Amino acid sequence: MSRNARFAWRSGSEESKKLTAEGYILARMSDGARLLAGVRSVVLIDWPSRDVPDALARAGFTVISNDGPDEYNAYEVDGGVVTPRDVGHLPDRADLVYTHRPIGELPEIVDTAKKIGAQAVWIQSGRDATGAKDPCGCWLSAEDSRKAREIVERAGLSYIDAPYIAGVARRRD
Repeated sequence: MSRNARFAWRSGSEESKKLTAEGYILARMSDGARLLAGVRSVVLIDWPSRDVPDALARAGFTVISNDGPDEYNAYEVDGGVVTPRDVGHLPDRADLVYTHRPIGELPEIVDTAKKIGAQAVWIQSGRDATGAKDPCGCWLSAEDSRKAREIVERAGLSYIDAPYIAGVARRRD
């Protein structure tokens, strides 16, 4: 926060203090944290490890996962344990679609996101910077990231491909 912003915050009205403090907090958050701050429901289309639905459910999100062909489960915290419950279909509405699928499948995923009113698509490669499998990995080549961003943003949705969504959800929890 700049010296002038700190001064304005200290000397302003209660409302300006709140807005300036919120702005400062938002400015310090990662793109992923900013995105999740406005999200209540997430649809998962594949995931690299059970850590993803578990962390999101524990952080208080409504989580519906496409766990296989025509298999849809809600992940819910029950007695401190995250358990899947068959819901039989995609929700009518969700704020975010998270995917761990190849970029070639992205146009269909974006169509699903638009159908359920999602505002953003979060892509995770499941690869580290060397290209090795890593369930927390978010590395995409510059070309793949550009392609994915173009597909998502052309549809009018926000795009994010890092950091690891479960890590961001845990920090929010």
